[in-house]
Amino acid sequence: MKSLKIAIGADHGGFDLKAQILGLLRDKGCSVQDCGTHTKDAVDYPRIAYTVARLVASGQCDLGIMIDGAGIGSAMAANKVRGVRAAACYSVALAKNSREHNDANVLTLGAGQTNFELAAQIVEAFLSSECTEERHRRRVALINAIQDGPIEVGAHQATLLAGAGEARPDPSAPDMERVARRVQELLAAQGTPAAPAPAEPPLNVAQLIDHTILRPDTTRTDIEQLCREARKYKFYSVCVNPAWVTLAAQLLDGSSVKVCCVVGFPLGAQPPETKAMEARAAIRQGAKEIDMVIDVGALKSGDDDLVLRGIRSVVEACRDGSAKCKVILETSLLTNEEKARACELAVKAHADFVKTSTGFSTGGATVEDVSLMSRIVRDRGLGVKASGGIRSLADLRRMVQAGATRIGTSSGTKILQEAGGQSMASEGARY
Repeated sequence: MKSLKIAIGADHGGFDLKAQILGLLRDKGCSVQDCGTHTKDAVDYPRIAYTVARLVASGQCDLGIMIDGAGIGSAMAANKVRGVRAAACYSVALAKNSREHNDANVLTLGAGQTNFELAAQIVEAFLSSECTEERHRRRVALINAIQDGPIEVGAHQATLLAGAGEARPDPSAPDMERVARRVQELLAAQGTPAAPAPAEPPLNVAQLIDHTILRPDTTRTDIEQLCREARKYKFYSVCVNPAWVTLAAQLLDGSSVKVCCVVGFPLGAQPPETKAMEARAAIRQGAKEIDMVIDVGALKSGDDDLVLRGIRSVVEACRDGSAKCKVILETSLLTNEEKARACELAVKAHADFVKTSTGFSTGGATVEDVSLMSRIVRDRGLGVKASGGIRSLADLRRMVQAGATRIGTSSGTKILQEAGGQSMASEGARY
């Protein structure tokens, strides 16, 4: 418990109990982030519950505790934040169960239902329990996948859902497109020209791109050309195999272009220790970013611990070397549930990005995969790199609109020339 960082909050009804639990946590040696409230004046508990939940979802805190009068409303609010599994607990048994069976990461307490003596026991049980059994972890993965639904159900449930259609929209939420259309109609009826829709903000296309060459037959001449183009167009980085990191770093010295190196490439089947050694060597040679491939087979076998160890080993190497870590999922080989699990593991390991593909498997980036990945990680501080088969400005824009914050492509010069209005003959991928 000593190394845990805990986000804690309460409304006016939970103010006194929060103060007592704060003292308990500090006595236990926990690092505590107090999210308020700081007086007994009436406040809206959803705002504080949201803050606690966001700190947990982003990885800034390991676990969260939120206290209101009953604990129920705060659980509802916290569970609206992607990646949060909040549990309202009124007994030690429920607290243990919520952690061991459901991997709950936010505990909500009802100050009107629980005195300090019992609350202290509940908190202790919650913080000291873990979800370790595979059958429970598998079900937690299903819980997480629901937010990106639909998930697979049994035949009877599928029959019941056949006529349900999509979830109904919140009737209180304004339909902004309908409102905008109505405003346009009213202005037109009054003879007032409607204001044009705001222009889409211009993309800094070059700074989205990791200019890439990973072919096995890449030569020194190819690397020299790649780096010349990167300097000329001011791409964010060049992405190369480990053998070319030293040369690329020398060629780009004095420029703003970073060197990105792939690790565990392209299969991801190396042990965590090997990937960590490879990452550390690349960083010593000048790499500022590492794109590592997860152990796809381990993920598909349900061995999330091994996958997590592999990611963490590279993240730690990157942290030690002031580099960023991107986690390649190889989405074309995964189900949506597996993609969601892999994203959650990347979040848990405190990686910087998740990435779609190596470009060497059965498929590359898709809008659907980028959208799914973005929905899972965007509120938790991770970027999304779309890579594999992105060869045109239109491809790039589709990926960015789906949530990509970085693009891996060997067609960077072609894309930039398209963005500048120059037409070019299509070129094959140079991965």
